[in-house]
Amino acid sequence: MSQAMTSAARALAVGGLALAALPALAAAEAGAAPAPTTPALRETVRQVDTPRGALEVIDSGPKGGPMVLLLPSLGRGARDFDHLAGKLAAEGYRVLRPEPRGIGRSAPYTGSPTLVELAEDALAAVPKVRAERLVVVGHAFGNRVARTLASRHPDRVRALVLLAAGGKVRMEPDIEKALVQSFNLSLPEAERMKHVATAFFAQGNDPYTWRDGWYAKVAETQIAATDRTPVDSWWTAGDAPILVIQPLQDVLAPRENAERLKAEGGDRVTVVYVDRAGHALLPEQPAAVAGHVLAYLGSLPR
Repeated sequence: MSQAMTSAARALAVGGLALAALPALAAAEAGAAPAPTTPALRETVRQVDTPRGALEVIDSGPKGGPMVLLLPSLGRGARDFDHLAGKLAAEGYRVLRPEPRGIGRSAPYTGSPTLVELAEDALAAVPKVRAERLVVVGHAFGNRVARTLASRHPDRVRALVLLAAGGKVRMEPDIEKALVQSFNLSLPEAERMKHVATAFFAQGNDPYTWRDGWYAKVAETQIAATDRTPVDSWWTAGDAPILVIQPLQDVLAPRENAERLKAEGGDRVTVVYVDRAGHALLPEQPAAVAGHVLAYLGSLPR
């Protein structure tokens, strides 16, 4: 695990902030309204039974279309992908979005999961009757789960798309503080949103597009799972082809992460850069992200 993620885990779980103990946290999380679904997007929401409890999956696009699995950012849910999911579904892809455990109707984790358990849950969202390989898109924290899945199940992964992908190059201490405080829902809104802007958004972009949808307890579990999983076990993502969409103003996952992955992965790794975007990326440059993803998927061999 990266040094940055380890220290963030300590700050979230055992440091002075102690987010899980904040009295206003549970109520604020329960009342957080997700962004509205893209109007043109037809979807069904189903539950999948797994050994670790029920998993909620948002399923959209034609049932017979090539499958794309979308995995969201740290402590955030599947609705962050509404725009991208709509664009993919409109182009004939079947889009699967499992809600992280602890969000929606996905049962929370018990015990001490690693990224392996998170990856197995992601794979459980794929219908058992569909045995073909799928494309996995991981945003921010989700990129770690995506790479773990590709490392463990190379026969199931056609390619990876990694959005704002970190893992080895640490963030600066002030950025780490802003990350932690972004989940502190007891702060006055204006103060917390300054932290969200610092950690997640390029200067000039509106952080209030991510005012809601923060799940601190989920983030604590995800950070702890990363802390229990050696980074070298998932970093190269097996031998899967990879597209990295790197925001140029990302201070949480600096571009050196993408460049290091490209240096190690060679020709199977493609890196494209998106200007005027930070770690949030999806609400900042939705058209650019969708364009790059669709172009890459269209370039993959059938």
